[in-house]
Amino acid sequence: MFTGSGCEVAGIFRRYAKQYIEKHKQPAYILKTIGAIEKCRTSVLGGHVEKCDKCGHKSISYNSCRNRHCPKCQSLAREKWITERKKELLPVKYFHIVFTIPEELNRIALQNKKTVYDILFKAGSETLLKLGKDKKHLSGEIGIIAVLHTWGQNLMEHPHLHCIVPGGGLSVRENKWEKPKKSKREDFFIHVNVMSDLFKKKFLYHLKRSYDKSELRFEGQIKSINEAMKFKKLVNELYSKKWITYCKHPFGGPEQVINYLGRYTHRVAISNHRIKSIEGGEVTFSYNDYRDCNKTKEMTLEAGEFMRRFLLHVLPDNFYKIRYYGILSSRNKKTKLMQCRQILGVKESNVEETGASKNWKETLYELTGVDVTQCPECREGRMILVETMMARSSRSP
Repeated sequence: MFTGSGCEVAGIFRRYAKQYIEKHKQPAYILKTIGAIEKCRTSVLGGHVEKCDKCGHKSISYNSCRNRHCPKCQSLAREKWITERKKELLPVKYFHIVFTIPEELNRIALQNKKTVYDILFKAGSETLLKLGKDKKHLSGEIGIIAVLHTWGQNLMEHPHLHCIVPGGGLSVRENKWEKPKKSKREDFFIHVNVMSDLFKKKFLYHLKRSYDKSELRFEGQIKSINEAMKFKKLVNELYSKKWITYCKHPFGGPEQVINYLGRYTHRVAISNHRIKSIEGGEVTFSYNDYRDCNKTKEMTLEAGEFMRRFLLHVLPDNFYKIRYYGILSSRNKKTKLMQCRQILGVKESNVEETGASKNWKETLYELTGVDVTQCPECREGRMILVETMMARSSRSP
């Protein structure tokens, strides 16, 4: 039995992935992810030996896989992302909006990840940008940071989009910062019912277009939906259903926004600390039960089922899970965002650019204050590289 810190996704894959893959054929991008996580921080990827220049203590460090789905490889990427976003903050209230699709669409999404997740991004961003420009609501161009999550706490499919938007936007004439018009308070953006209704229409419009262009596939339990009449019936049922959209209370300040969103941007389906034990071919992990007052509970799954659920959330290659729109899009950051900063009286940031010549240790220290060059034994000496271990060839699963 493995418990505590000895439990991790990589360990589960190393013990059970080969058998799972033999029974359940997987696409290339899934196999690539499994292989990367299995090898992460092992001798297969190579590494280096360091020695303290004072006490002589030696340590071996193995290289990471850098796969975006690996629970052990997100910390530095997250800190870099947070640092970059802080340079773009505006001195206004920010809102956290979550768009969720009905569970009837979950299976379709799993079989058509790229198409349906693209539609989710498109529908969510178009909804917010349209309402932002509407004179009844704001009458300005807003900014959006959108982050895709596809899982729930129990690792089952639950596609939803987290959006962070500033509480206002750049006026049409680009000379004024417009605030929401429906409330005199600063803790109100746009009513969730308005956002939810428009999001539903936008999503289903794009879904129907994809169906008409034969961009969707329906296999297994949902094969019958491929028939025109049944697809039309499903769409009509979804039109009549209330879709869930959240608009959470604004953050206390701009700095809190980025630190909060940093928890979402580089999160994977499950972190290693939630895995409590691996025993007898079963995996036990903790989860928060939102239907029971958010109580922390434990769930035990057969190892194959745990891997199946984890792999549901591996995204296709070259699919971007973080996207930017409006004044925060790449083409507008140096023009419209800069203009917003000037209008709102923001002084130019003195934050230095992270130099390309800096190594990961220097970057980590600059971003987090963690000095990994300090000897962990004597706390006085510096760890000096004495040997480099090359990666060795290994067959992927």
